[in-house]
Amino acid sequence: MSRNFAIIGVGGYIAPRHLAAIRDTGNILAAALDRHDSVGILDRYSLDVPFFVEFERFDRYAEKLRRLEEPRHIHYVSICSPNYLHDAHIRFALRIGADAVCEKPLVLNPWNLDALAEMEAESGRKIRTVLQLRCHPAIRALKARIESAPPERRFRVNLDYVTPRGRWYQTSWKGEAEKSGGLGTNIGIHFFDMLLWIFGAASALEVDRREERRISGSLALARADVTWSLSLDPQDIPAEARAAGKQSYRSLTLDGEELEFSEGFTDLHTEVYREILAGGGYGIEAARPSVELAYRIRQAAVRG
Repeated sequence: MSRNFAIIGVGGYIAPRHLAAIRDTGNILAAALDRHDSVGILDRYSLDVPFFVEFERFDRYAEKLRRLEEPRHIHYVSICSPNYLHDAHIRFALRIGADAVCEKPLVLNPWNLDALAEMEAESGRKIRTVLQLRCHPAIRALKARIESAPPERRFRVNLDYVTPRGRWYQTSWKGEAEKSGGLGTNIGIHFFDMLLWIFGAASALEVDRREERRISGSLALARADVTWSLSLDPQDIPAEARAAGKQSYRSLTLDGEELEFSEGFTDLHTEVYREILAGGGYGIEAARPSVELAYRIRQAAVRG
């Protein structure tokens, strides 16, 4: 049976993956919201999607649907809004009787998770987040490999990620730490969740560098010692990768062995949606470790 989705932040960077996932899982886009009106992408999916630029009107429309017969209800709200608004938009979804499907980070501050858990229990609805790297075949294979190793064995892990962004990035909400959580949260949380999921809880951390366009540090996880770096600067792409025409760079090594996981990212959101629609997916407690770690990294003093 098809389910009705609303999407908040339809004009944003990540929204096209959610739109494709809604379509490819056989569901209906029932409403869309964005304060900006450059949303012609909606026409790829339907010419009949009610679109709103004011939250108040979107809220009123969703409430009207809630009062109609069940087939017209909004069953899921996909949240692609700026990070600092996720908490409020999750609450909106629960209030109209829908499940929330929220991009990372679920919230910026760990204490917000407890309040959402209470509201989730009271509403009877579900909060799910998009931890899409957990659906990547290579990442799942790595997790199985680590779990099959002797439990006392520790691993050396190095993660480098360069994803170039133009000057617009710092001017947008993403460049405001109060709204995005900073580079370590906005971009790093994808990889922090992956590392925690595979290697276990973080017992210690250090931040070696925190700049406007770069951040790096180290982690002591239950089963691994990790060094990591994130950058928005294309000059940080290794020369050999630039010579090969690479526009971004991902490198994950395990005890010096390069692990290939640069391909297969495009359909991961659809897989996440399939799992959620089947009654699974990742909720508040799955998101908690990476939210807490990203917060600790944000608060940590830079070493040296």
